[in-house]
Amino acid sequence: MTGKQGRVGTTHPGVPVGSAVGCTVATRPGPLRWGVGVIGCALLLATLPHASAQDAYPSRAIRIIVPTAPGGPSDLGSRMIGEELLKRWGKPVVVETRPGAGTIIGTEMVAKAAPDGYTLLMSPSTLATNPASYKKMPYNALRDFAPITQMLFVPNLVVIHPSLPAKSLKEFIAFARARPGEVIYASAGHGTNPHLTIELLASMAKIRMLHVPYKGSLPSIADLLAGRVALTASSSLGNILGHVHAGRLRPLGVTTTARLPSLPDVPTIAEGGLPGYESVQWSGLLAPAGTPREIIATLHREVVAIVQSAESRERLAKIGAEVTGTSPEQFGVFIQAELIKWAKVAKAAGIEPE
Repeated sequence: MTGKQGRVGTTHPGVPVGSAVGCTVATRPGPLRWGVGVIGCALLLATLPHASAQDAYPSRAIRIIVPTAPGGPSDLGSRMIGEELLKRWGKPVVVETRPGAGTIIGTEMVAKAAPDGYTLLMSPSTLATNPASYKKMPYNALRDFAPITQMLFVPNLVVIHPSLPAKSLKEFIAFARARPGEVIYASAGHGTNPHLTIELLASMAKIRMLHVPYKGSLPSIADLLAGRVALTASSSLGNILGHVHAGRLRPLGVTTTARLPSLPDVPTIAEGGLPGYESVQWSGLLAPAGTPREIIATLHREVVAIVQSAESRERLAKIGAEVTGTSPEQFGVFIQAELIKWAKVAKAAGIEPE
């Protein structure tokens, strides 16, 4: 028995009305054939909304939450990515700065957001240092996020007030050893990367200093310039280099494994007497855990292409940042290693979580 063949009349996103979708039903089938045809079509069509949703990403605006104050590497990097994604996708990318509680407020927002690829986190390295500094965390850095890529890193520069007699890292270590607990150093805040950066130095150098936390990098630098503290570490190179060149601050070393192009004569901390030393501030893009792998792959591909372009490298270099662009898997392994590293540093320094 033959009958006229007709197209299924149901419409789905991404499927034009009346288009063939790979199944047909007979208008006058026998009972068995009719049942098999309808079930087969239903099973096929049931897969279409999911596939269409994946293919359509992004279909609306994307938010990137930056849990720090405006103007830092995470904020500037996010805006750069947003501008380029708008050109590529034609969909707006809204960058929202949500500072507070040592970046916990903004980070928690993303941890609890829908895992659909439309709310992302541009996290600084506090994602790995906060668990060593706070007793109760409203999220788990490994369990509650899906890494996309580590985007950039920024070296710290360790600087002292020029009134100190030390002209090098070795001389400073000798100076501090002779005055246990008397040398005062400043940081951008309790448990921040600059705080732990100095504690790592102190631990490896076997010296003991007095820590004074500030609410941000700028006030700590201001007090260092005034001579109220002896030492600090900061990634705000734009605010430091002018003082270094003018002789108002004396650099002891760079915390990365390579020297800074802007200060080629300043050795790394490792070169200066502490082999194996390394500490960087970094920024990376993450999504809520459970975000489909296809969306993670799409974001990774586009973002890495953006940050590794010559134009992006030049823009980021102006704020002292260097491009990375790792895979999601590499970024996940890196975060885990950072969590372990800074937990050990905090424990050795006797830092009590607040």
